[in-house]
Amino acid sequence: MKCIYCQCENVEGALVCASCSRDVAPPAKLLAERDDLLRKREHLRDELRRARDEIERFRSRGKST
Repeated sequence: MKCIYCQCENVEGALVCASCSRDVAPPAKLLAERDDLLRKREHLRDELRRARDEIERFRSRGKST
């Protein structure tokens, strides 16, 4: 992974940059927040899929009458 500060390539999972010694590991709080947002996104996608399916059912009922 590249250091966001000096662009040096570091081994995956490094905590500090091998070149500039700055922290490169994301804080656990940010990782937890990211995971929460990913779960929420997936939930919203599921809701959207269900809504689209419902709309399609209404449309298909209208065509058959």
